[in-house]
Amino acid sequence: FFFTASFAIQAQVSDTLFVKKTTAKITVDGELNEAEWMHADLANDFWQYFPFDTSVSILDTEVRVLFDDEFIYFGARMGNLDQERGYITPSLRRDYRGEANDGITVVLDPFLDNTNAFVFGVNPFGLQREGLLANGGSGGGSFDLGWDNIWYANAKRHEGYWTAEMAIPLKTLRFKENSTNWNIKLYRIDSEYTERSTWPKSPRQFSIISLAFMNPLIFEEPVRKEGKNLAIIPYTLGNFTRDNTEDAINPSSNQFQAGGDAKIGLGPSLNLDLTFNPDFSQVEVDQQVTNLDRFEIFFPERRQFFLENADLFSSFGTSRLRPFFSRRIGVARDESTGTNVQNPIYFGARLSGKLNNNWRLGLLNMQTALDEEINQPSTNYTVAVAQRKIFDRSNIGVIAINKSPFNFGDLQDTTGTLFEYNRVLGGDFNLASKDNTWTGKFFYHRSFSSDEEKRGGVA
Repeated sequence: FFFTASFAIQAQVSDTLFVKKTTAKITVDGELNEAEWMHADLANDFWQYFPFDTSVSILDTEVRVLFDDEFIYFGARMGNLDQERGYITPSLRRDYRGEANDGITVVLDPFLDNTNAFVFGVNPFGLQREGLLANGGSGGGSFDLGWDNIWYANAKRHEGYWTAEMAIPLKTLRFKENSTNWNIKLYRIDSEYTERSTWPKSPRQFSIISLAFMNPLIFEEPVRKEGKNLAIIPYTLGNFTRDNTEDAINPSSNQFQAGGDAKIGLGPSLNLDLTFNPDFSQVEVDQQVTNLDRFEIFFPERRQFFLENADLFSSFGTSRLRPFFSRRIGVARDESTGTNVQNPIYFGARLSGKLNNNWRLGLLNMQTALDEEINQPSTNYTVAVAQRKIFDRSNIGVIAINKSPFNFGDLQDTTGTLFEYNRVLGGDFNLASKDNTWTGKFFYHRSFSSDEEKRGGVA
């Protein structure tokens, strides 16, 4: 059982940002030179978050917003006190992160639950980042930059200020069809003056990305998605080797492999991910970590198939006590060497998203490959999750997990445990008060296994 309490200064009275619809073409060049920007509603009363949270920002920041049938647009102007100053970024890689980066960030909560949101940011060099927020933006692992999608941004640096434009396709976002109001939060980081500022005002004892403090975003017309939301990503992989030595046993060999992924939008807020013989070669490599304790490291999930609504499956339990960790899928243990090796995946399907403003659903089924060389059976992983929002920002979730090996080959079960199943049933209650003063977590999970000694519960 985990419980915390924090007491905040009173936040500013919420403002509202109105979104006008435009029929004009917005060129995303970072210049803000279209006439439509002059008539767009404006958010400019930013408050300091750091170093103090009791005064207005010393730097002027203005953010305007428009939308059309395909995109929601953001135009921003970030002023500075020094006419000839430069800007700071430690790296030019996408998905920059850290307080040493200048940048402007937009946080969108289309379902008004103050619990899950989309994050889009750009820095003065036009570098983009996008991610997902879960658990109200508080706690470790709530901000995931591994989520990638298609959107457009650009920035321009001028004397005394810099400007930025963003165009986010409505197909990229999940929202209730014909909705007219979302939640929004804006924040800016400026390293030269070590200032972080937000709109609306956010108390410093909470994370800058806390979703407890957001403002209404009101659209002039109901927001709709045009066309089908479908993406198919196939791949082929081949190799050919030839041994030209005189005593070569196999002078040449070749290999061909094909597979792919599909992402299908089922309505405005449910998403179906499909994968067949995935390769995952495009996934970013894990950071190198030196582990000095006796516990293994839980590297974050980076495979795109698992990322959208990942918190539905991964937020049960705690960081050190998880009933389900998706990185286990696709990894097997070679008992002869004691090392982990890649275990190919035959296929997988994953349905996740919102049923309505209060209910979220997640279903996952994957089948990994038989590997007779290491005596690894083909294994099925099935996970079902349901989450219900209660009160203002709290929720109750239940999870059911089944891991079942199958002997599709001529495997030898020398230990009597090779084909043991493992099942877990559990429930979590996540408490978060409206203003984030009270937060807590209570859970109970029970494991069921072929071996009675491995059964038990944890709370």
